[in-house]
Amino acid sequence: MFKQVSKTMLGSAVAWGIFSALGTANAAVDTYVVDPSHTFPSFEADHMGGLSLWRGQFEKTKGVVALDRVKKTGTVDIEIDASSLDFGHGKMNEHAKNVDMFDVEAYPTITYKASKMRFEGDKPVEVLGELTLKGVTKPVPLKINTFKCIMHPMKKAEVCGADAVAEFKRTDFNLGYAVDKGFFPEVKVLITIEAVKQPK
Repeated sequence: MFKQVSKTMLGSAVAWGIFSALGTANAAVDTYVVDPSHTFPSFEADHMGGLSLWRGQFEKTKGVVALDRVKKTGTVDIEIDASSLDFGHGKMNEHAKNVDMFDVEAYPTITYKASKMRFEGDKPVEVLGELTLKGVTKPVPLKINTFKCIMHPMKKAEVCGADAVAEFKRTDFNLGYAVDKGFFPEVKVLITIEAVKQPK
């Protein structure tokens, strides 16, 4: 009888310990929803083999970022509307959206997903994720230049913002337009992002 009670008590204690550990782990994770009005992925691409740089940005972005400051890691799940591409030049926009380049009808969405981050101290400094563009998925790390969180006076919630940068070759994503004419394939991506903390 005593042994049976002891086993039952031990089992309950173990179960409670697991439950408490899971609860503590979940409590450490903060979830932030991307603010689309303050989030703009932009990029720089070569024109004519070093003659100049073309700069554009995507106007519509949504997604979720999770941060675990205890374990010093996090996740990123971002979705970009490819048709929201804007160079500030109508004819260039039209050309960039057609089959020569982004082919937005066939590939309307660009995604960036990550399950790992690198922290220095209490701040993330690098995101180790994968970019999916034109149906191709490849690893593209993001370097975080600045990261800051504040209690937003108007939103009445914590808002975190970051400035991040990445580089890749567009030819790796079936975006090889004019490379055979001497255009450089390297692309620099500059990301401004703000995200609002969600209640637990």
